Formats: sequence, structure tokens, C-alpha cells
Amino acid sequence: MKIGVLTSSRADFSIYLPLLKKINNDQNFELNIIAFGTHLKKEYGYTVDSIVKEGFDVAFKIDSLNNDDSPLAISNSMGKTIIEFSELWSTTKFDLVFALGDRFEMFAAVASSIPFNIKIAHIHGGETTLGAIDNCFRHSITLMSTYHFVVAEDYKKRVIEIVGNSKNIFNVGSLSFDNLSSLKLLSISEFKQSFDIDLEIPSILITFHPETVNYKLNENFVNEIILALSSLTKYQQIITMPNADTTGKMVRENLISYSKNKSNVKIVESFGTIGYLSCMKHCNFLLGNTSSGFAEAAYFPKWVINLGDRQKGRIVTSNILNVSIHESEILNAVGKIEDASPLKKIDIYGDGTAADNIISHIKGT
Repeated sequence: MKIGVLTSSRADFSIYLPLLKKINNDQNFELNIIAFGTHLKKEYGYTVDSIVKEGFDVAFKIDSLNNDDSPLAISNSMGKTIIEFSELWSTTKFDLVFALGDRFEMFAAVASSIPFNIKIAHIHGGETTLGAIDNCFRHSITLMSTYHFVVAEDYKKRVIEIVGNSKNIFNVGSLSFDNLSSLKLLSISEFKQSFDIDLEIPSILITFHPETVNYKLNENFVNEIILALSSLTKYQQIITMPNADTTGKMVRENLISYSKNKSNVKIVESFGTIGYLSCMKHCNFLLGNTSSGFAEAAYFPKWVINLGDRQKGRIVTSNILNVSIHESEILNAVGKIEDASPLKKIDIYGDGTAADNIISHIKGT
């Protein structure tokens, strides 16, 4: 089978990783990685290089993302992505193409495949994120897909509701759990050697992406976060940069400005898969609104202060505190974590065999 894999960012590539390794090592498959989106942008770390460093060839590179993050620029990027991918689909045939998640550029790539009757396998369908425009893109990708690989039973039920039947819908568990159960994560000393960040110091791992539904409020949101962080000086604050979403550059610039002349604040463009998961393992808790605060954080488990509405609608496990984006509420949540009992195991996202489950199903097609 000739398999295409759509990857538009560091985030989806890190989730795909265990599946890519198994596809690449299976003689029944020909793997073709299709890199686009922020992978090809220097300001986002040119993370296509990370794909190569992991030992994979990149079959296709499609540069279709504008440098601006305004609504007009994002809409234009979607149009450009559709045009660029239509050329690929018209000249290259695939037996199956994987799409993961809910990004606007992922939606555009999949939408352009529909006239060519390409079979799409969607990973992470059925989830809900009411504070992001990604929500409608995710459900649209679900409707355009032939196969559905979800990470939890509740999400399987949602996909069945969306498509109107249960055909080719499989709860395979989370690929993130595959990653975490198979990867050798860095020790504290190895992490310091790699990134010059000492996780012996009590640390918060922070990732805040813009809310793309209420994007005009993002400047106020980031100011509230900075006010809270300014009071949390006893912690080392490790801030990873936001996605290429509406007002993302404003969020980025404000966080970088906040970090100036603060020895306890570390700005990181991209840790890579092993680096990010290692940081999560060793930090005290997560703060922000990233999807990795759900399945990945549940694995360890780690406390998560989930901010605002971007992820509203996802399954909320016992390690997650949902708070509105106000300084006082953020600080109150930190206090609750500091006083809390140790977390218990969370096991709704499978047993670390998602990649094997996916391959078993596609071989049966």
C-alpha cells in the first residue's frame, strides 16, 4: 500500500511518530511523508529538519502558509493550500492518506483531495474544542474521511453521530501513549545537557495558543497570564511558543518581551518530541491550553491548569483544572495543586498499542 502522511507542524509529527516507525519498517507499506504548514517556516524552527533527524525521508514539501496571522492571511493560506495540494493529488496516487487533528491547513489539504476520491484516515476525530475554529475543521475532516481512528470511547460515539453510522470507526487508543511507553525520555541531567535548562528547579511547562473563536480577546488573555506568571517567581517558567493561529505573533511577542532579563523564564521554539515529553515528565505542572495537556499529561499523570475555552469540550480527567484566564484564578489553581494529594493513574486513552491497532485495521481493508 502506498501510504501518504500529512504533517503540518511539530505537534502532529510528534504524535504520528510511533505509527510512522511501524509503517516505515513494514514491507507491506510504502511511506510518503507530506510536510507543509509551519514545518517549512524558519520562524517556527523549520521543523521539517526534525523529520529528517528522526530518520525519515520527506517525499513532498508544500509551502503554502503565509507569514501573517491575520484572518485574511489564514483564509488566503487555506486557499493556497488547496491549490498546491490539488497539484499533488492530480499527479501522485495513494492507497491511503493519514490526516491528524484539526488544523486549518490540514482541513484544506484534505478538502482538496475530495474530487480525487482519495481515501483519508483521520486520527483524533470526535474531539471538541469550542474555543478554537479548529473544532469545525476537525468535524469536517471527519466527514471527508473513510477511516476513523479515535483515542477514547466517548470520541468514537461522537464520530458515529457525525457520520451517521459506525462503519470503519475504531477506538485504537492514543498514539501519544505509544510514544510515552516506548521512547526513552531524557533524565534531568541529559535534559540540562541538551537544552541548558535545569529541571531540578521546580518548573512550570507553559504553552498558550490563541483562542481563535474569540481572537480579539487574546491580548487581554496573554496580559492576564503574564500578570500571574509575574507572581510565580519561585518557579522556573519554561514557555514554548504558540501555533500559527490568528494573533499568534502578538502572543509570541508579548511572551518574549516578558522573558527579557528574567533568569527564571526560558523561551523555547521547539523541544522536539523527546525533549518536550521529557520536560513534561520532570516539570511540576502544565499551564496553558495545549491539547498535550490532555492525553499526554494523563499518561504520567501531571497536573494541568487548562486556561480558557480553546480546549473546552475535551474529556476532563482528574488531573485537569479548568480555569478562566484571569490572574487571580490562575494563582488560585496553582495553590490547589500545591496542596493536592498525589495523582492516581488515568487509563482512558488505551494501553500504548495504538499504532499496532491502526496498522491491523488498515491491513484488513
